[in-house]
Amino acid sequence: MMLLERIHLIGIGGAAMAPLAGMLKERGYHVTGSDANVYPPASTLLEGLSIPWKEGFSEDNLKPPPDLVVVGNAISRGNPEVEYVLDQKIAYRSLPEVLKEFFLPGHTSIVIAGTHGKTTTTAMLAWLFQVAGRRPNFLVGGVAENFGRSYALGGGDDFILEGDEYDSAFFDKQPKFLHYRPDELIITSLEFDHADIYPDLAAIDLQFRRLVNLIPRRGRVVAWGESPTVAGAVAKAFCPVETYGLGGDADWVAGDLEFLEGAMHFRAARRGEEIVRVRLPLCGRHNVMNALGAIAIAHGHGIEREAIEEALRTFRSVRRRMEVRGEAGGVIVVDDFAHHPTAIRMTLDAARSRWPRRRLVAAFEPRSNTMRRKVFESELSEALAAADVAAIGPVNRAQLLSDAERLSPERVAQQLRAWGRLAEAFASAAEIAEFLAAELKPGDVVLVMSNGSFDGLCEKLLERLGAAQNTPARANP
Repeated sequence: MMLLERIHLIGIGGAAMAPLAGMLKERGYHVTGSDANVYPPASTLLEGLSIPWKEGFSEDNLKPPPDLVVVGNAISRGNPEVEYVLDQKIAYRSLPEVLKEFFLPGHTSIVIAGTHGKTTTTAMLAWLFQVAGRRPNFLVGGVAENFGRSYALGGGDDFILEGDEYDSAFFDKQPKFLHYRPDELIITSLEFDHADIYPDLAAIDLQFRRLVNLIPRRGRVVAWGESPTVAGAVAKAFCPVETYGLGGDADWVAGDLEFLEGAMHFRAARRGEEIVRVRLPLCGRHNVMNALGAIAIAHGHGIEREAIEEALRTFRSVRRRMEVRGEAGGVIVVDDFAHHPTAIRMTLDAARSRWPRRRLVAAFEPRSNTMRRKVFESELSEALAAADVAAIGPVNRAQLLSDAERLSPERVAQQLRAWGRLAEAFASAAEIAEFLAAELKPGDVVLVMSNGSFDGLCEKLLERLGAAQNTPARANP
């Protein structure tokens, strides 16, 4: 490893870059950064750690030159800091390269990968290890509420990582998770996503097969056993594979599922032997699957039944995963990260189980590189049909896509109306807030779904609903 003192992060506001900045500072490095339009939780994390960063990009941010520059995967050629780094021959790395070189040596690398559920499963597994006294090191792509942050350098033997299949940087086009050299792996799901860099499901499947091929013989793969694509990805593993699901011939099975008093209750059995009885304060079958994968890994590490049950009973989820942001005028406003048709459908199904007799209103922002495109237009309509009312926001960065490849929010709304739903497409979050404030009734639940801030729609909506609640009713002449 090179001798370093000063490290600069270009794109420091990224979901994983801000936690990396914190990890580097905890290791004693002088850390700086730059980015544009940084918002919580990244901004609050950086401020809390007193890590200085500049708004916007400039060569001046790299003077005097740092010893190393970490380039975020959202940063492209043409960025003035990238160009300066290349011109001046300053050493640079991608985020996963830094993790591989600086943090993973000497640890058991446990990677959680998959199209859906990997963030929650990573946070669950880290909390399981924490409750068991294993002092985990971890990095997760969201704020793990039990820890109040996205990372920890606990000093234990294990490093628990959320493994993303997206590419690493403009100069490092392999998926992030291939850098992590996992000793153990959870695969939660495998569907088509990231339409901006992968042409089809087969291209993503190939990367997962490569990931599985990295697991040593002494390692282990824990895989969702009800998915043919996942089964194909693990078929040629050189290590033991354990599957999990709700039945069939899975090694790990969750049974006797019941949603009661705000929690999922179930029994987890391994090859017919009950291992734990779980009370999980989350809703939805998908969270039962997340827990089952984490249980399988924890059990394999010798974590006892009492610790597993206590950890899951006290698990507080990840910020922006069905996070209730407030209630005003009898309307509950929920913030969720769902941005893929499958995730949207699972989130709405979970909301039905949590609030079974309430009207569900979905507000969705087409913001991810996949959902901005037309590829999932019909699937999006089918997913949003699980709601009673749908409001679709504008396509993020619409001008960067041609008419032929861009998703049409109006076509989605039109299809939903044909199916009997109240649905509209809007040009801004402010317009959605205005529409919903007039449409919502006491008892309704609004799910605001986006992988970004949705221009503060949750806050806008709560403010409008609160203002309407506090406005005296006009006398009827």
